[in-house]
Amino acid sequence: MLEHYVAGAWRTPADEGVALLDATTGEPVARVSTEPVQAVDALDHARTVGGPALRALTFHERAGVLKRLGTHLLEVKEEFAELSFATGATRTDAVVDVDGGFGTLLAYAARGRRELPEGNVLLDGPVEALSRGGTFVGRHVMTPLLGAAVQVNAYNFPVWGLLEKLAPAFLAGVPSVVKPASRTAYLTEAVVRRIVASGLLPEGSLQLLVGGSRGLVDALGSQDLLGFTGSAATARTLRAHPAVVERSLRFNAEADSLNSAVLGPDAGPGTPEFDLFVREVVRETTAKAGQKCTAVRRAFVPRAHLDAASEALRAALAAVVVGDPRDPATGMGALVSTAQRDDVRAVVARLRAGGTVVSGDPDRDLPGFPRGAFLSPLLLRYDDAGFDAVHDLEPFGPVVGLLPYETAPEVVALMARGQGSLVASVVSHDPSFVREVVLGAAAHHGRLHVLDRDDAGESTGHGAPLPHLVHGGPGRAGGGEELGGMRGVLHHLQRTAVQASPDMLTAITGVYTTGAARVETGVHPFRKAMSELSIGDTVVTAAREVTEADVAHFAAFTGDTFYAHTDPEAAAANPLFGGIVAHGYLVLSLAAGLFVDPAPGPVLANTGLDRLRFTKPVKPGDSIRAVLTCAAKTPRTPEQGEVRWDVQVLDQNDVAVATYELLTMVSARPR
Repeated sequence: MLEHYVAGAWRTPADEGVALLDATTGEPVARVSTEPVQAVDALDHARTVGGPALRALTFHERAGVLKRLGTHLLEVKEEFAELSFATGATRTDAVVDVDGGFGTLLAYAARGRRELPEGNVLLDGPVEALSRGGTFVGRHVMTPLLGAAVQVNAYNFPVWGLLEKLAPAFLAGVPSVVKPASRTAYLTEAVVRRIVASGLLPEGSLQLLVGGSRGLVDALGSQDLLGFTGSAATARTLRAHPAVVERSLRFNAEADSLNSAVLGPDAGPGTPEFDLFVREVVRETTAKAGQKCTAVRRAFVPRAHLDAASEALRAALAAVVVGDPRDPATGMGALVSTAQRDDVRAVVARLRAGGTVVSGDPDRDLPGFPRGAFLSPLLLRYDDAGFDAVHDLEPFGPVVGLLPYETAPEVVALMARGQGSLVASVVSHDPSFVREVVLGAAAHHGRLHVLDRDDAGESTGHGAPLPHLVHGGPGRAGGGEELGGMRGVLHHLQRTAVQASPDMLTAITGVYTTGAARVETGVHPFRKAMSELSIGDTVVTAAREVTEADVAHFAAFTGDTFYAHTDPEAAAANPLFGGIVAHGYLVLSLAAGLFVDPAPGPVLANTGLDRLRFTKPVKPGDSIRAVLTCAAKTPRTPEQGEVRWDVQVLDQNDVAVATYELLTMVSARPR
């Protein structure tokens, strides 16, 4: 009997539940409750225990936990192999689901360390000047929502679906309450058991509810989030729920969609792109037995290539070995259940009305597996691409329709008839065709995958959502977004505009705001390690005059002989300068010479400049000085971190001539 994990304990449901069967053998794997889940208890624990525990950690500490968890799970991944086979997944399918899920944790851990600050407040955009004197400024800050992220997942990816939602929520500091689809919940439960046993996650940051979903959404409040993966019909029902409508809680849906693959007119038989198209369509039709939200459902080819594509796809699909996923020779396993297989057969019966079955037999059972949920991969050919059903019905299984088109605008219009899709592939080596299709189809798709001979060797494929990019799509596909790097994290944070003085804004954010009080300790900040530096530590340099000789030498030495630096007459005619001016990079170089402490010390390297602006020309005879202030500190490794410095280069009248942020790598401890 599958158990809930709620409030730090495993709880066995009181009812007898229903049996979950091995997709291949039909033998019982587990039982799952049909009673309402313990949503109120889980949400209360998440809000009062999990949330505070997560918010007590910094972004980097949370990233460190994700890294340790991902590493631990990869070390024990073989524990989940047999349960993965029970879902009908082959070893290759399991790599996508299990290894892919664990890898997603590591990907978010790396991005968190690299892209997020050390603290627990994320800044969004620069400081906004709100007053002439600079004593009243504003900035957007992002902080975690104070509720729980309720994550309702689909049956087809019981591990990846769990972890691709958990990772960004955890990194943001929001606890997760996970409700997996019952059909494969035994695999999700096994992974959660291993996570709980590891002791790596703070108490309350992850809870599991299995079985029925009645009452799950009723208890959600305005600080909670609801993430759903599943059918478009269920997504519509959830979107209309009073908790979503009246309480304005954040709702993200990723639903089924009629995804496409398009073969370009240039990609005829004998070209690398033709072979790539066939390979991609076959892989997306058979991976996870076609039970993927990203699977290709419609394959569009130029009418001139219809016969050739039909024969190539028929031969390739016929060669796929369908059988027991435990057998290494198997290329495609079973659907998740016989009920799902029968649903696919029912849709295929309607799709056959306008097309011809070219490959596969929708009614044939696999010999030797009388209780298995097997279905041969099916290719349906349509000589009339306007057949409505193929653009309206999704057979969630190993079924693909082959349709002809004549022109790029026509195929764009046909793709759009899917009413919003997660992904489409354009397979072509013709830039003009690719551009026309991509720009025409982008509004109807969450992701567009362009495949040709140049990127095929490293392409991750049509059906692989990646942590770096958005996974979602408009319209029928749900209208939501998942993953997308930091976009997934930001979904769990509240953006708030804070208006205050520079000193107060510095105190609130932990990052120096220009105009706030500076601290001159008498020790050059470059002599301090990360552990010794404080926000606001400042050095004010002596002044240096910029001479005509400096400008002429810099021009000759660098080869930058732009007329404003070398031709007095032309420079005088320039409406911005009115005479010879110093190079902007000369000003930066002279400023560095003023504030750099040359002896070996904690500063290891200059790694770049951000937000550089030249705000006033510097002319020969002007003098400049620099004000260097520690603005932010971000540990990168136990040995070193990044220090961001606010730099103001001022002239003899204390007017800024250049402003920028300097980035340096600094030792964590004194050297």
